[in-house]
Amino acid sequence: MSWKRFARDLHDGRIEQICILSDVERMKSEAEELKQLVTEGADALSAKSKKERFDEQSWDSLKSSPLYEVLREYKDVLQDEIPAELPQDKGVQHEIDLVPGTKYCVTRQWPLP
Repeated sequence: MSWKRFARDLHDGRIEQICILSDVERMKSEAEELKQLVTEGADALSAKSKKERFDEQSWDSLKSSPLYEVLREYKDVLQDEIPAELPQDKGVQHEIDLVPGTKYCVTRQWPLP
């Protein structure tokens, strides 16, 4: 029986009961392996600093990328150094003052109240 047919029959109620036989020991060992891999991956990622990950993405490492030429064309947009902090707030507030009686700027598919 295919998985599609099994799923359809289960959904339609033609299958009332199923019994799953499994090797519990094998499943436990595979779960432990998976858990260990996830833990090692998280440890490896946290061990690398942001600076180290940034350094790994040099122009030489990007040469194999299909976007390499586009990146080189716009390389002046990309920063060479990682900023240590967020840019200073310049206090610029963007506002649009509507004149009383004007219609909405944005029209939607449904009427507004």
